Amino acid sequence: MTVQSRVQLDELDQIGQIRALDDATAIALQASGLVDVRPERDGRWRIAARGRVGSVVVGELDVMVSSKASPASLLFYLAYAKDPGFRPEEVSAHAGDDLWATVAETLIRTCEQAMRGGVLQGYRTEDDSLHVVRGRIRVSDQLARRPGIPLPLEVRFDEYTVDIAENQIIRAAIRQMLRVPRLRDQARRRLSHLDGRLDGVTPAVIRRRRPTWLPTRLNRRYAPALRVAEVVLDNQSSIAGSGRATLAAFVVNMATVFEDFVSTAIREAFRGQGTTRAQYKVHLGEGSKVPMKPDVVQLRGNQPVAVFDAKYKLEDPKGGYPNADVYQMLAYCTALQLPTGWLVYAVGDAGKEPIRVAHTDVQVFQYALDLRDHPVAVLAQIRELVSSAIGTALPK
Repeated sequence: MTVQSRVQLDELDQIGQIRALDDATAIALQASGLVDVRPERDGRWRIAARGRVGSVVVGELDVMVSSKASPASLLFYLAYAKDPGFRPEEVSAHAGDDLWATVAETLIRTCEQAMRGGVLQGYRTEDDSLHVVRGRIRVSDQLARRPGIPLPLEVRFDEYTVDIAENQIIRAAIRQMLRVPRLRDQARRRLSHLDGRLDGVTPAVIRRRRPTWLPTRLNRRYAPALRVAEVVLDNQSSIAGSGRATLAAFVVNMATVFEDFVSTAIREAFRGQGTTRAQYKVHLGEGSKVPMKPDVVQLRGNQPVAVFDAKYKLEDPKGGYPNADVYQMLAYCTALQLPTGWLVYAVGDAGKEPIRVAHTDVQVFQYALDLRDHPVAVLAQIRELVSSAIGTALPK
């Protein structure tokens, strides 16, 4: 596909760009959730960021909203939040690759590696009506459906097949990616080849409850591909149509991505040092009034010993980070009876000195990660954060 018109926005760009669009394109673009589309004059529309990042292709219009993180880093953060065993090197990207190319190439490469030893097979439980006994007879169903009639038999048996949850998820993601109009020909051929290898597999239906899988020794080689496939199914959508109504979108809420990634990375950094709880329930008021949910609370036994809250915000050059964040952390520390709290930001130049809250023993640290850095370095920054928290907040 040749893209005739491209709009590139920063995630904070609420002024946006003005483009001539037909009504169908404007409606499809607004429905994607990536940008706000507001009418101007003479068939022109203002396209502005709305707090999400990603890419949308509507007919010949390509709209991209970029974040602090590169496409490769963004894909890693999404997959790592699902599985901290996912490694940065699993993401395939080259200099200049956009989000579509990065996601497609990573899905292709991880699936090719997963199927290098053949398509995974496993047992699936089947219920059927047969004229021979296979497995075991479902006596209650037999009596309810055919009282006094010996055949056919209602049976339940285990079938050894390729049509298992792992392959269903991967095939659904491959077919979702094949609907993207802006793919390189080589990527499309490789995706089609992978789809052909999964002949006999029923793709998971995206709008229904996704089949579940559990990591085991047998499906270990599939794990990276499954994590990437889940990212595709969670964040990518497509709407078939004619002309400009055809849409493909990959849209993520960076605030949610950042919170999930930071929560998972903090839990991993604390591994073996107690229990880490995300979205920990606590109340500021007596009698369980004023409920709150800090992003991460570390416990020893049942006792909270550290609290963290992730904030995907830019530092204001004039006034630093928002004061409201400190008020919120003070409330968390008060409710949890902790002397120290940690606000974790996506970017900025936070000082090492804490904010000491007047007339209390509470101090609030502001810790800035740099999502523009390589994921390995970002994970190291989070380990440094946890080390600092242990040294300042945890009892010796």
